Amino acid sequence: MPPFTASLDIPELIGAVEDEILNLVVDRDPTTHGMYEMVRYHMGLDGSGSSGKRLRPLLGLLAFASITGTWERALPGAAAVELGHNFSLIHDDIEDDDRERRHRATLWTVHGIPQAINTGDAVFVLSRIALHRLTALGFSDAKVLRLMRLYDDTCLALCEGQYIDIWAGEHDTAMSVELYFDMIGRKTAALISASIEAGALLATDDEAVIVRYRQFGWALGLAFQLNDDLLGIWGQEQATGKEPSDLAKHKKTLPVIYALEHATPDDRARLLALYADPEPTSGEIAEAMAILERAGAQEYTRGEARRWRDEAIGELDAAGVVLPDAREKLAQIMRSVISA
Repeated sequence: MPPFTASLDIPELIGAVEDEILNLVVDRDPTTHGMYEMVRYHMGLDGSGSSGKRLRPLLGLLAFASITGTWERALPGAAAVELGHNFSLIHDDIEDDDRERRHRATLWTVHGIPQAINTGDAVFVLSRIALHRLTALGFSDAKVLRLMRLYDDTCLALCEGQYIDIWAGEHDTAMSVELYFDMIGRKTAALISASIEAGALLATDDEAVIVRYRQFGWALGLAFQLNDDLLGIWGQEQATGKEPSDLAKHKKTLPVIYALEHATPDDRARLLALYADPEPTSGEIAEAMAILERAGAQEYTRGEARRWRDEAIGELDAAGVVLPDAREKLAQIMRSVISA
């Protein structure tokens, strides 16, 4: 194994990713200053609010470091992933009519829908431009093109997952547990998997190792989403930084979908009635939670989150090349974002 030469201080890695992004999100000229200002606002790079966990680029850097012992040369790929994630968030906020993200007003509520759509498109293009610096860092054209294809396939999967999500919201047909897993595979697991696969792809030509890292990322992505589903209903605000509100917002996450499939006829009818109420009271939300509990929805979702978390750890260890320091940092991230 190569010697470990890089610091794996998480704030340092986040700072390096943000510096890489800021080198791209610069004002081209005074005329377009406002657009780049909007990008920096949404991404929390203007000092006005939270920037989020930067989970996806961190995973990519740690995947690269776990094989090579360094992380600096993987920064363009990490920046591309974070920009790609954020273009989808800008569009999601419009499509979902979300007015707050990370305790701040969403971009479209501040600058209007047309400018927000355009800014989201610009962030997508910047994510592609971010990858160009890999050539200057000595990566082969073939490797850069392969990474670009991985990125494009992932962005298409995100759009497919969002299509399923929007379609389900527009139709009365109940989403099945099977379709829900398909949707979150495209919306959540695909990007986390691609982040990790990109780090491995840049670090090695060993296809067996790259496949293991891809599978590690896929399982981790599913576990991450299922844990988020749990926190959205049963989480504690002081632990998560946000109020559990998925029931109040009528989100049909895995616990709700499972309950609709497995609850008694009376409980199912009552849960649907509660979801039809545009402004449920705290008592009605508590009633809905009780129905989920009776149906075994919390236990099922927690069990699935643990299963996929354990699957992720197994795939990572099976790769056989993971340097101990990076392995511990990856485990630390898994513990911090997956509490199931």
